[in-house]
Amino acid sequence: MSVATPPIHTRAPRRFRLTRKERHNLAVGLLFVSPWIVGFLAFLVYPIYYTLRISFTKYTGFGEPVWIGLDNYRALLEDDLFWTSLYNTLFYTALAVPLGAVVAMGLALAMNQPVPEVPIYRAVLYLPSILPLFALSFIFLIMMNPTQGVFNQILIKLGLPNVNWFGDPTWAKLAIVFLAQFGAGQVALIFLAGLKGIPTSLYEAAMLDGAGAWNRFRNITLPMMTPVILYDLILGLSLGLQVFTQAYIITQGGPADATRFYVLYLYQNAFQYGKMGYASAMAWILFLITFVLAMLIFRWSQRWVHYENQ
Repeated sequence: MSVATPPIHTRAPRRFRLTRKERHNLAVGLLFVSPWIVGFLAFLVYPIYYTLRISFTKYTGFGEPVWIGLDNYRALLEDDLFWTSLYNTLFYTALAVPLGAVVAMGLALAMNQPVPEVPIYRAVLYLPSILPLFALSFIFLIMMNPTQGVFNQILIKLGLPNVNWFGDPTWAKLAIVFLAQFGAGQVALIFLAGLKGIPTSLYEAAMLDGAGAWNRFRNITLPMMTPVILYDLILGLSLGLQVFTQAYIITQGGPADATRFYVLYLYQNAFQYGKMGYASAMAWILFLITFVLAMLIFRWSQRWVHYENQ
């Protein structure tokens, strides 16, 4: 008696050639995305490659770059202004970013109140964040004038000493940190969206258990908002390390280099001192610092960020 052998199913060979219709669809798709591809290659990939290449050269922006290897990076380690600008930038970021998150949270809570006039309040609180930064800098330059500024007039009325905000090294960085908080309205809208996403049933259950406003905020609002806070910290870190406009317009790095931030010093090396290679090396150092700090924040966030599926 013979036993029938089952049929052997062989896998069809993979087809690497495209059909005529598939080639047509691919060509149409590439045609539609070609502006983005050209922009991505021309304005992102090539500048990154070019900056890395000239960071190993002596280059003024004119003529041919001269290869000098790691000399630019060695010179950075011996440059006192480099370390001063790095300290100023880290000091500003360490103050402005957490303070901005607190201010944005406060504004979002205010925008989330169930009052009839809340749309007007939202518009008023958001309005300063849409002003161009250079315009806001000029406004603050007038408002913080040591003799006629509004802020000093308030201090005098309260019996406090007059402050030379942008002329005293002790106060200059703090004044720019204070200026940065006027852009918190934009982040506050993101925080407001996060608040709207918290289920009201959690608050109702907490109120039934007798939890007060502070306990509801600490045990419900804050944990549920941690993903949004993490997003704000990463975004704020990137923007804080690139602070430039305020110091360039108001102080030009003074007084006594108190506001000579990293990107301002980078700009001065590139376009005032004609040291493009040196500035490119600074740009890559800034990229590495930003990347390392972002990774540290992500590692730290595993301890305090709570996601809904956890």
